[in-house]
Amino acid sequence: MKMMIPALVLGMASFAALADDNGAEQIARGEYLARAGDCVACHTKAGGEPFAGGLTMATPIGNIYSTNITPDKKTGIGDYSYDEFQKAVRHGVAKNGDTLYPAMPYPSYAVVSDSDMQALYAWFMHGVKPVEQPNQESDIVWPLSMRWPLAIWRGVFAPDVKAFQPIKGQDPVLARGQYLVEGLGHCGACHTPRSLTMQEKALNDSEGSDYLSGSNAPIDGWTASNLRGDNRDGLGSWSEDDLVQFLRTGRNDRTAVFGGMTDVVEHSLQHLSAEDATAIARYLKSLGARDPNQAGFKEDEAVAKALWKGDESKPGASLYVDSCAACHKTSGSGYQRFFPELRGNPVVQAEDPTSLIHIVLGGSTLSGMKGAPSSITMPAFGWRLDDQQVADVVNFIRTSWGNTAKTQVSASDVAKVRKTVPEQGNVDAEKLMQGK
Repeated sequence: MKMMIPALVLGMASFAALADDNGAEQIARGEYLARAGDCVACHTKAGGEPFAGGLTMATPIGNIYSTNITPDKKTGIGDYSYDEFQKAVRHGVAKNGDTLYPAMPYPSYAVVSDSDMQALYAWFMHGVKPVEQPNQESDIVWPLSMRWPLAIWRGVFAPDVKAFQPIKGQDPVLARGQYLVEGLGHCGACHTPRSLTMQEKALNDSEGSDYLSGSNAPIDGWTASNLRGDNRDGLGSWSEDDLVQFLRTGRNDRTAVFGGMTDVVEHSLQHLSAEDATAIARYLKSLGARDPNQAGFKEDEAVAKALWKGDESKPGASLYVDSCAACHKTSGSGYQRFFPELRGNPVVQAEDPTSLIHIVLGGSTLSGMKGAPSSITMPAFGWRLDDQQVADVVNFIRTSWGNTAKTQVSASDVAKVRKTVPEQGNVDAEKLMQGK
């Protein structure tokens, strides 16, 4: 990190002195850390004031809503002491003693250092605009809405709060990346599979190769990718530079970000220093494969040659040529840093095809970033392709050019994903095509 200050041991009474004596530097550092943690993404609803809460989070038992974390004293956290703040963030315990829903990733934040917590507190108390907006009660019905079972869950599954300590002799860049990934970045909250009791199967690499091996259930209709070194569906074929480009711009020569990850790049990752982006990339590249026996991608030109000759006999081929080839080419190679390469793409070859189905149905837009100002749009095709057609084109993509996805997609699989895709994009696309 570019700005560093000595760690401060604070009591409740000494924090006011910090705001006066070291306020500007501490607040600026806290702002950077809040971006690293992507706090704004969950605590801001569409069209709402930053950090004022109200974002809907769907759970299997009903909707919950993110809370107001502005320094408003009536509806936010303006009357939280530092100790109450850190207990909420690292322990998952609110000011009134309630256990927070684990949608708040306090199991990850348990490793955040005291000095970083103090900087975050300074930012939220002195750098964020107070907004009076009452918190919204969850839609979870009684008795499932009772909080005491959450306290039991926290006691069983949440780790002890203990600041991250690098391994003796560890490369400091690697250690920094590990701290950001395991802690503030809370990457495991989405990219690690969960047990039936909803805890992450591993909170760090030392707990096993499930860590960051990809989600085992869709989140808002998307699946989080495998970030380990697997050759087919992970990052085994990516270089450190590929990862740095992806983190800072949302794209690289291989692919582009989509779905919920676009918000992470927009609000968080593009704002990281080059040093921190490199640290994260280096740490991710240090992770071994979950499946060391996965074969690497080997290009097969048979399909590309067939399409070039006008042979569209393979199921889904004609749909691909009509709807996809203009951007992704008949070779599946796409256009570097604009239209993702489909051949050898880890998302395309993932065991769970949900994300690929979703993007075909609903499309996605990647806004311009600081390092890549042009926006990229994948149009929605759900409005003009039926479930079987989507299944056919997805299967074509997953088994062409050397791609070796094992799971076949059915029309019923597409129908399930379609229910999670907002219709607005499809309707707007249809109107656009009709010139309205």
